[in-house]
Amino acid sequence: MTRPSLEATSQKALVLMAHPAESSLTRAVTSAIVDALQARGHDAEMVDLAAERFNPVFGAADHAAFLGKASLPDDVREEQRRIDRADHLILVYPVYWWAMPALLKGWIDRVFVAGWAFDEDAEGRITKRLGRLKVSLVAIAAASEATYVRRGYREAMKVQIEDGIFDFCGAAVVASMLVTPDRLAVPSAAREIASTLIGPAG
Repeated sequence: MTRPSLEATSQKALVLMAHPAESSLTRAVTSAIVDALQARGHDAEMVDLAAERFNPVFGAADHAAFLGKASLPDDVREEQRRIDRADHLILVYPVYWWAMPALLKGWIDRVFVAGWAFDEDAEGRITKRLGRLKVSLVAIAAASEATYVRRGYREAMKVQIEDGIFDFCGAAVVASMLVTPDRLAVPSAAREIASTLIGPAG
């Protein structure tokens, strides 16, 4: 886990969660982060992908846009505009099979596309376009920290998500947390996670 936080100056944070259950730990952690940000003077917007019924399927319209035969779908444009308004993107999600849930992965598949997140020229050279954006990752796990370390799952997640997605686009991953049962027993402890992300109250 890295240890940055939002700067002392007011920032716009987009706190996005991907879990369908109202009573989930994912939601408790997300709400705690939003509350802590707002209490310290930051503008924090919570996005609930499940409640908004975001379609994570990279479908025909997305493929047509990828080929340059059509414009991006309206829902994708709207997600990009939301990120464009933010300084800090905070993703809170449960770990499913040692990775992101399909809802969040599909959101990334559809939203973080060429022409917005990065550019690629005819020779295959990549230009990263999200260098201004900070990203924090909060993964809610069911297995212990020792399991992730022993089997190499934590490193695999880092390579796939931090390096393969965000570094590829130039966005700096300033915090990456794996919240395991041995680190967090009850939802009320979610406030500790928010403090780790954004620093102690001043």
